[in-house]
Amino acid sequence: MAFLDFVPNLGRRVLLTIPNLGAATRFLLWSLVAVINRHFSFQQLLKQVYGFGVRSLLLMVVAAFFTGMVLGFQGYYALVRFGATSALGTLVALSLLRELGPVLTALLFAGRAGSALTAEISSMKATEQLSAMEMMAVNPFAWVVAPRLWAGIIVVPILCAIFDLVGIFGGYLISVPVLGVDGGTFWAQMQSNVAFSGDILTGLFKALCFGLAVTWIAAWQGYAAQPTAEGVGNATTRSVVTASLVVLGLDFILTALLFT
Repeated sequence: MAFLDFVPNLGRRVLLTIPNLGAATRFLLWSLVAVINRHFSFQQLLKQVYGFGVRSLLLMVVAAFFTGMVLGFQGYYALVRFGATSALGTLVALSLLRELGPVLTALLFAGRAGSALTAEISSMKATEQLSAMEMMAVNPFAWVVAPRLWAGIIVVPILCAIFDLVGIFGGYLISVPVLGVDGGTFWAQMQSNVAFSGDILTGLFKALCFGLAVTWIAAWQGYAAQPTAEGVGNATTRSVVTASLVVLGLDFILTALLFT
């Protein structure tokens, strides 16, 4: 009986998900093209870029520094068994540039800025600010959603680049002064094995895709939230969980497409 109940419940969830996905896609398209609307404010865009960046910068720097040091430790004790500690710089750099940098940046951004974005938009809906804008013939997509969406697309690759640099520096500090790896070899191996287009730009492209996905999900969850205090909390939780899962799934897809 449990299995017989599971099948219709699964079908019901799928049927409910399809129109929700369509509405979210339409929401994304409206938000992207709202940049050409007369109510779109570049001042708001710059304000959101600054807010997202400052709100997340310290978290990114601290997380990147410790991530780089852990990579240095783990990489050293894995490579020393094979007498290949000279490749430690390459291991740290490629791990950060290709995977850990974009993914951790997106996950931290979702937890820090994405949750705040969902709470902000859902609170505006609960207090009927969005409805008031529509009554005054102001496009809420152009004034509220689009600047925040484009700000996320711009900020996440920048934060990812900072994450990569700080993480590599943290790996260097633990590898050379503490573990005794030759500093010249560390940098030389990194420079000779890291490709600008194949590794650096690919990682930044992944970060851009993650930034779009996280900001889209955060804005949509806020816009579609129930206009109550409980609805705001549920939307914020749902935003972080959904964005995190989408980032991990999208990372697999992009890795399979870009590195094979």
